[in-house]
Amino acid sequence: MAEVPSTFQLKPGQSAPDFELPDAQGSIYQLSNLISGKKGLLVAFVCNHCPFVIHLADKLGEFADEVSGKGIATVAISSNNVEKYPADSPEKMAEFAKEKGWNFPYLHDESQDVAKSYAAACTPDFYLFDSNLKLAYAGQFDDTRPGNGSPTGEDLARAIDNLIEGKETPQPWYPSSGCNIKWKPGQEPDYFG
Repeated sequence: MAEVPSTFQLKPGQSAPDFELPDAQGSIYQLSNLISGKKGLLVAFVCNHCPFVIHLADKLGEFADEVSGKGIATVAISSNNVEKYPADSPEKMAEFAKEKGWNFPYLHDESQDVAKSYAAACTPDFYLFDSNLKLAYAGQFDDTRPGNGSPTGEDLARAIDNLIEGKETPQPWYPSSGCNIKWKPGQEPDYFG
C-alpha cells in the first residue's frame, strides 16, 4: 500500500466547495444543510477498506459524537471507484458506518467531482470549516498511523478548540496521509503535478 499525503490545495479562509451527495440509503445531503446552526463542519474523505481509515475509524466515531456537543457537525465522503473496489460500495459503506459507530452522514461521491473540488488526495483527508464555511484547518487527525500508536485525534481536537475560541490554528498544519483515492480511469486529477 502506497502512503499518499494531503495536497493542501485549499488555503486557510477559503470557502468550502459546495456539494449535494447521497448516503447509502439515497437520502440527499447538501453542504449548507450540514452546517446549519452549527459552529463548524468537519469534512472527512474516507473509505471502508483503507488500513489508515480502519486505524482511526472507531475513534472518529467517538470523536464526532464528542465534538457534536461543541457545535461541530461531521460528514464523511467516500469517492473511491466502487467498480474496481467493491468493498467501498454504498451498501458496504452503510455496514461500515454502523459497525464503527458513526452517527453522522457517510456520503457517496460517485462522480468523484467533490473529491476533486476539495483536492482530496488520500483516505483519510480532513477539512475543518467555520460556521461561514471558511477553511479553519486541514491536515491530520493525529500523528499515529497503522502499527504506530493508538489514535487520539489530538491535532484535529486542537484545531476545533481554536475554532470554538475564535483563534486561528497556527501553521504548520501537518498533512494527513493514507491510501490514495481510487480514481476511475481517466479521472485522475491534475493537482498531483
